[in-house]
Amino acid sequence: MNLLLNDVLHLSDDDIENSKIEFNMQAGSGGQPFIDRWLKHTEEEKTAGTCKDCSYWGWYGKQRNFYPGQWVFSFARMSDDEWLLISAAQIVDTPADGWADVMVLDKYKSLFGRLIIKCKKGHTFSRYVFNLRKYLDQAVVREILPCIYSGEKFEGYDQVNLPYHRLADIFEGRILPTYYEALKKITGVYCLTDTNNGKLYIGSATGEEGVAQRWGNYLDSKHGGNKKLIELFKQEGHEYFEKYFTFTLLEYFGLSYDPMKIKDREQYWKRCFDTIKNGYNDN
Repeated sequence: MNLLLNDVLHLSDDDIENSKIEFNMQAGSGGQPFIDRWLKHTEEEKTAGTCKDCSYWGWYGKQRNFYPGQWVFSFARMSDDEWLLISAAQIVDTPADGWADVMVLDKYKSLFGRLIIKCKKGHTFSRYVFNLRKYLDQAVVREILPCIYSGEKFEGYDQVNLPYHRLADIFEGRILPTYYEALKKITGVYCLTDTNNGKLYIGSATGEEGVAQRWGNYLDSKHGGNKKLIELFKQEGHEYFEKYFTFTLLEYFGLSYDPMKIKDREQYWKRCFDTIKNGYNDN
């Protein structure tokens, strides 16, 4: 038998009628995931449920999401249908076009960063705040962690597909610490995708610190020394790369693997995607 959300919250009917649920996904289409915003805050802020710019945006266009006196349970998406409770509060005020002023509900603090529910929200970004009753019978408690969630674990090299801003946060040690160490342990062939126009760049990493070393070059220079990417950098500037580029690992090998064989695989993928003619590769 499933444990439902209210089996943990213990809300009365009156409480439920007065409550909203907030599903924080990411800051607009292609924007930073709210779970990453939350992870970068201090332990004190996470425990207190006071992480600014993570919860309680007061407006949907010109329509208020909340009204003074309402309770709001704020979740951040961990995966498609899994959500982490990051705060619960009573609304004090909703200033125009800004974050609501709130008073955190102390009795739920022990669940902040620990309560994970499974609930199908869907992928639309146009609505993320709902009456709590709508989801009470759908929100299943998946787990209550023994300590505050500290970031996703590395899920495997075949799952590496990172937008620029997330890669930068990983390399700067702000989120997902196991990812950087994992990328240092392998060489491989990778793909950079320009999500603005669909063009691809295929490259390979064969240095002593593997993929981490090569991708670090892109974070430092944006273009990695590649001819067509240098031209794009001169035309569009660093903001373009930070906004539109994603990093995907296509194949991976041990650090001692023959570099010439990796180069052969790089050429194979260039032919597959025709990236010299239609992408950013120049040879």
